[in-house]
Amino acid sequence: MSQSFTYKDVEAAYQRIKPYIYETPLEHSMYLSDEKTSYYFKLECLQSAKSFKIRGCLNKMLSLNAEEKARGVSTVSSGNHGICVAYGAKLLGIEKAVIIVPKTTPQSKIDKIKYFGGRVLLMGENYDGAHIEGMKYIRTHDMTFIDSYYEDAMVYAGQGTMAIEILKQNPEIDTILTPIGGGGMLTGVAVAAKALKPSIRVIGVHTAACPALIKSYQENVFYEECESEPSICDALIGGIGRLCYEMAKDYVDDLIQVQEATIEKAVVHMLTKEKFVVEPAAAVCTAAIMEQRERIGGKQVALVMSGGNIDAMLMKRLLNESEQ
Repeated sequence: MSQSFTYKDVEAAYQRIKPYIYETPLEHSMYLSDEKTSYYFKLECLQSAKSFKIRGCLNKMLSLNAEEKARGVSTVSSGNHGICVAYGAKLLGIEKAVIIVPKTTPQSKIDKIKYFGGRVLLMGENYDGAHIEGMKYIRTHDMTFIDSYYEDAMVYAGQGTMAIEILKQNPEIDTILTPIGGGGMLTGVAVAAKALKPSIRVIGVHTAACPALIKSYQENVFYEECESEPSICDALIGGIGRLCYEMAKDYVDDLIQVQEATIEKAVVHMLTKEKFVVEPAAAVCTAAIMEQRERIGGKQVALVMSGGNIDAMLMKRLLNESEQ
C-alpha cells in the first residue's frame, strides 16, 4: 500500500499553509436552492492561482529542504496544478520551476504558468501521455517532483484543508460534492470531513467522458491511465491516483457521473446566474445538481468550485451557443 494520511495530517497542513492562502467564501446559491435544500459554493476559484491545487502544492513545497529546493521543482499537470507549483515556487523563492503539460492544455493556463515564472514544456497528446514523457524528463534532470494526485500524502492532506474551512463556515453542512480528476481533493476532503463530522456524506463527481474512479471500483482494477471521450473538462481527464484508489472507498459515500452537455449548461449557469467564473472541471458539481438532485439528497450541501481557469475562447463559445 502507498503512504496514507489521517485527519492529524490535514490539520497540520491547515496550520502550515494558512498564512499563504485565502479562506475562500462559502456562498449560498439563490438559484439552485429550494424549500428542501440549501446549496453553497465553496469558491476555490477565488484562490490567488484560481485553483484549490495551491493547498496541496504549498503543503508539499513548505516541507522541502534546502537541497530539494536548489534542484528546482517540476511537475506534470493538466494546467491548474502546474499554475500552483509555479506560483508556490515564486512565493517561496524557489528559482527553478518546470511545468510539463499536455499539448491540448488551454492557452489561458499556459499563460498563467509563465506569468508566475514557470517554464512550460508541452508533451503528449493528453494528460496520460504528458505524464509518461514528463516523468522521464524529471528523472533525467534530477528535479524535485511535486506530485499532483498520485500518492503523496502531503498533497492529499493539503487538499483536505478545505473541509476544515467548510465546516467552520457552516457546521450544518451535511453533504459535500467535489469533482474527481486524480482523486486527491476527493480523498483529502473525505478524510477530513468524516473526522470532523462522521455523519456527513461526501460525493465525488466525474465527467461521463472519463469516469476513471467509477470504472476502477466497478471492475476492481486500478486505472492509473484511462481513455477519455472528448471533453471540455481538461482537468478531469486521465487516470486516478494510487492513494485515492486505496483510500477513497473507505470514506466516500457515492460516485456519480454527469454528461458533457449538462456541464456546458452548468458553466453558463455559473457565469450568467451565479456570477462566478468557474472552469468546466468545477462546474461538474453544479451539473450534478441539475441531473441528480434526488440521488445527492441532503439539506445543506456544499459544492466545491475547484478552479476558475477557464479558457476565454471556450467561455465565449458556450455563452454564444446558450443564446441561440
